[in-house]
Amino acid sequence: MLIYSGTKKEFDRDVISDNIANKIKKIFYEYNLYEPANEVSSWENSLKCMHNVLSTQDFSDDLQIAVEYQIPQTAKRVDFLIAGSNELDCNNVVVIELKQWEKANKTISDGIVTTYVADKIRSVTHPSYQAYSYAETIKNFSEYVQNENIGLHPCAYLHNFKKQFLEEITDPIYSEILDLAPVYIRNEEDKLRNFIKKYITKPSKTNILFQIDNGRIRPSKALQDTIASMIKGNQEFIMIDEQKCIYEKVKEIVNKSNLEENKDKKYTVIIEGGPGTGKSVVAIKLLADLIAEKKLLVSYVTKNAAPRNVYFSKLKQGNCLNNYVKALFKGSGIFTDMESMKNKFDCLVIDEAHRLNQKSGMFKNKGENQIKELINAARVSVFFIDEDQIVTSSDIGSVVEIKRQAEELNSIICNDIYPDENFKLTSQFRCNGSDGYLAFVDDVLGIRSTANYDGFDKEYDIKIFDDPSQMRENLRDKNKSNNKTRMVAGYCYNWITKNSNDLSVYDIEIKPDFKARWNFSNTETWAIDKDSFDQIGCIHTSQGLEFDYVGVIVGLDLRFDPTLKKVITDPTKRAKSDKSLNGLKKKNDYLKIADKIIRNTYKTLLTRGQKGCYIYCEDINLREYLKKRLSVKYLPIKE
Repeated sequence: MLIYSGTKKEFDRDVISDNIANKIKKIFYEYNLYEPANEVSSWENSLKCMHNVLSTQDFSDDLQIAVEYQIPQTAKRVDFLIAGSNELDCNNVVVIELKQWEKANKTISDGIVTTYVADKIRSVTHPSYQAYSYAETIKNFSEYVQNENIGLHPCAYLHNFKKQFLEEITDPIYSEILDLAPVYIRNEEDKLRNFIKKYITKPSKTNILFQIDNGRIRPSKALQDTIASMIKGNQEFIMIDEQKCIYEKVKEIVNKSNLEENKDKKYTVIIEGGPGTGKSVVAIKLLADLIAEKKLLVSYVTKNAAPRNVYFSKLKQGNCLNNYVKALFKGSGIFTDMESMKNKFDCLVIDEAHRLNQKSGMFKNKGENQIKELINAARVSVFFIDEDQIVTSSDIGSVVEIKRQAEELNSIICNDIYPDENFKLTSQFRCNGSDGYLAFVDDVLGIRSTANYDGFDKEYDIKIFDDPSQMRENLRDKNKSNNKTRMVAGYCYNWITKNSNDLSVYDIEIKPDFKARWNFSNTETWAIDKDSFDQIGCIHTSQGLEFDYVGVIVGLDLRFDPTLKKVITDPTKRAKSDKSLNGLKKKNDYLKIADKIIRNTYKTLLTRGQKGCYIYCEDINLREYLKKRLSVKYLPIKE
């Protein structure tokens, strides 16, 4: 998405007239993006500096300029783009990261510096790394860039940076990234001009930025499709901003734990992040790199069997599923023997930590507390958690509970000893990168009030259907290209087919003609099987996984009350075979907990799709409410 674009002549006119920041701000409102108040002054200052850099006869008035380009399928935006061609008519784009920093300090971590941000000194990505990672992400997503061999050339311009701190950001530790994306500071305008002139000397014969923005987007990588390559040590994902900072901080903590003076110490790290923020990507990369670099005893742990089974299948397809590799992926219920497991692992990477339980085993009669057992088993335990994805009464994973168990075992809580570090993943890399869509879902479901009452930027494909059969056929067409589309439902339909081989029997029947079966007894790898599209997944078989498109059937446990004018939940409409609310009726706050579980369940289901989400609601009032809230076209019942 191009927030602001035009020729250099138009850009110069808007800067000189002091209108550039207001124009960008207006476009933010038009696209229903967030309030950009904190960025207006930085646009005014930084863009004046870029105007000065480009205000020479070296640069044609017809060069293409873009400001605040949102990278497809992410929530990240590039500060400044210049497009044109060189003397050989090769088309190029210079990607510039703009900073107002006056100083920064080096660190021991690859690609990380510290500087004053948001009222504190914090660890952030080196500006050159940031520019490089953005350029690589554009290249990965844009078929036009790849097919037309468009050169992307990143750099960083710190126009307020003081020369006495230059050595801090050009230290040899950053030499590799500086070779890929040089950095320029105040009074180095000539150097920046020369860098741009290496790649752009005249306008291009085509509108490069328009083609990049409107060209075909290469399908996003799903973690399950790249896991075999990642375990082999290949770089499948470019970590961006807080992903990179958190990854490097965890590696630093693991290295610290291996020092002789720290051998008897334990460390616990808690990393929070919502759907699509890259929790699992960072977790798997940590697993692969800690094994490869340090030869450490590390394992990836998740309670959810569905993603583990899918990972095993993909690893097997990638010819790397031997006993050793399979042993890297563990369930959360095998650490119950506290004595024999104590400090057995150098590091445990615990994904979906919100799903951890008190007891283990089929009958929930083994062990003491899974969180405690995991911290006990590792010298460094790293918990990835999203408390808004707690979806059963057995789930005990919370930040408070992790800290409580860490304190009981005298494990150092790294979040507390590094209070100025950011241990939260916030940027969206699913749902087409639409932070607005996730905020909209939170608001609609009543999880929290957001500013997205009137919808969001419509880059994400969302439709409300009046007919689940038509929704299924639309999704079937999507699935034909790559088998990455599935339907899921709230657990409001009894598992009738559990003990039946009769193919005429169905679990889910919705008038007039929709019939389907749950996928439970079909396979352990429903999410990737070639013939599983017609089976419906639920929270237990889809959580932790992602698809290109997801179709969600919202049952009668979630309705819109026109009298109260809000979305309500009804736990009595859940299936009798659903165990997620077991035991709650004995508790005083049964309705409150059940309400949270139902809302969290639908949030999780509604955020499984990378490109789009199609929705059918059994409650017609909820259906109409969503249509009104979205103000998008929907597909009516077939005549």
